[in-house]
Amino acid sequence: MEYKFTIDNFETEVLKASIPVLVDFYADWCGPCKMMAPVVEKMAEEFEGRIKVGKCNVDENMQLAQQYRISNIPAFIVFKDGKPAEFFVGAMSTSELKGKLEQVLN
Repeated sequence: MEYKFTIDNFETEVLKASIPVLVDFYADWCGPCKMMAPVVEKMAEEFEGRIKVGKCNVDENMQLAQQYRISNIPAFIVFKDGKPAEFFVGAMSTSELKGKLEQVLN
């Protein structure tokens, strides 16, 4: 299951989550973001129960994008224990993203 993260639920859903959280910072107009959408969905299914996966629209949540210094999208931050643990930018293959998420769990 994929979540939608906003300024209103970010603290509860991401920072206070009991498991790591992958946040996909994206925009509707972003081509590479659209390419990553099915990859991110697949990760949500594969890591269900181990990593919470969701998206944050940077146009609708500018404050979050600024807070986490998102200047290029798609950008991905993995939060662990309420803090950014991993940060990566740009489109990548399913296996690349899966590898990065598995590293977070180890």
